[in-house]
Amino acid sequence: MSQMKHIDNIPSTPGKFKMEKSPYNRWRLHFSLAKLTFWSFVFLGVIFMFFFRSPSPPSPHSSDLSRRSLRTSSYDDPAWEKRIKASAKVRSRNGMSVLVTGAAGFVGTHVSSALKRRGDGIVGLDNFNDYYDQSLKRARQALLERSGVYIVEGDINDVALLKKLFDTVQFTHVMHLAAQAGVRYAMENPSSYVHSNIAGLVSLLEVCKSANPQPAIVWASSSSVYGLNSKVPFSEKDRTDQPASLYAATKKAGEEIAHTYNHIYGLSLTGLRFFTVYGPWGRPDMAYFFFTRDILKGKSIQIFEGANHGTVARDFTYIDDIVKGCLASLDTAEKSTGSGGKKKGPAQLRVFNLGNTSPVPVSELVNILERLLKVKAKKTIMKLPRNGDVPYTHANISSAQRELGYKPTTDLQTGLKKFVRWYLSYYGNGKKSAQ
Repeated sequence: MSQMKHIDNIPSTPGKFKMEKSPYNRWRLHFSLAKLTFWSFVFLGVIFMFFFRSPSPPSPHSSDLSRRSLRTSSYDDPAWEKRIKASAKVRSRNGMSVLVTGAAGFVGTHVSSALKRRGDGIVGLDNFNDYYDQSLKRARQALLERSGVYIVEGDINDVALLKKLFDTVQFTHVMHLAAQAGVRYAMENPSSYVHSNIAGLVSLLEVCKSANPQPAIVWASSSSVYGLNSKVPFSEKDRTDQPASLYAATKKAGEEIAHTYNHIYGLSLTGLRFFTVYGPWGRPDMAYFFFTRDILKGKSIQIFEGANHGTVARDFTYIDDIVKGCLASLDTAEKSTGSGGKKKGPAQLRVFNLGNTSPVPVSELVNILERLLKVKAKKTIMKLPRNGDVPYTHANISSAQRELGYKPTTDLQTGLKKFVRWYLSYYGNGKKSAQ
């Protein structure tokens, strides 16, 4: 109110304000000037406090970029570097030093654990986003840290952080598994796929191209790149220019980006097209996972069918088989040929299917789960929606067999039995909620 009164006392045309010569008027003018001076100082004080006050901690709603910048600066200390170097220490004679992005993810956790067990040095990177239950990611993190794998919390697009990691450790290899997963979620949050799967890959490759020496890179593409192909089984030689989802399009874009960095900068790059990976510590957004949850809770599950009541089937691939393919890719990856961002010769560029070669109808997946859980599922049959899902996947793995010695050994019945055993030990018989 006092500010409003002050505003009311200022003439609307101060240049025409007539000053009278009486003592009373002079006193009134001096009083008005004193009030004006006082409120001017108050106003300036408020401005000074607003612009020059001590910065407060960032709010939960501050931008991701701000959080990443602050987070990175907190790493710049000897204790942090010591943890990084300890985690990256190679303990086998011919071991490698590997940066694993997406290390708290499903595949990332299993790959990191396997590498550590055989004596390789591992540093993980993960942003712990909330696409699915973060507590599951934290549990995976705790599992890895007990075995000596340190996971840095940060974003793949934080170039300053990536450079700091490469300044701290001379990584011989990168296992790039960080990505925004899920076909259907792309319809809700498309920008997250561009941020993670395209911009994130470019950010990583930019740092890798300038590293000296350059690391060899193995990264996760996806079987979804085959899109609307009707020829099966899918071969690496088949066309991949008909993506059925934005997720698939970003993975296809990643393969083209990989070709570019290989051609210009001499980076050794191997892309792995995963086919429906499942198993313990899996992703809650996958059908086998939420079918298990809903069957135990007595909820109805939706089973999709293709056009004309066609079968929807997937080439389900058990996590241990995928891990073997990942490690074989790292072991056979040739060195990058560039130095300091300049190519010195042709570099290796590969892409492999990692599948199980035995597509199983989703209805059979449900039958197996019913037997393992000893619970009859409540089923709702629905037409496959136009959300990017494809009716059928089937991997031709002859190239991976020949070049990597890749040979999947786990059938769906055996793999699901191991998954259900883990699920019941982690969540209980439906008592503990799986998000």
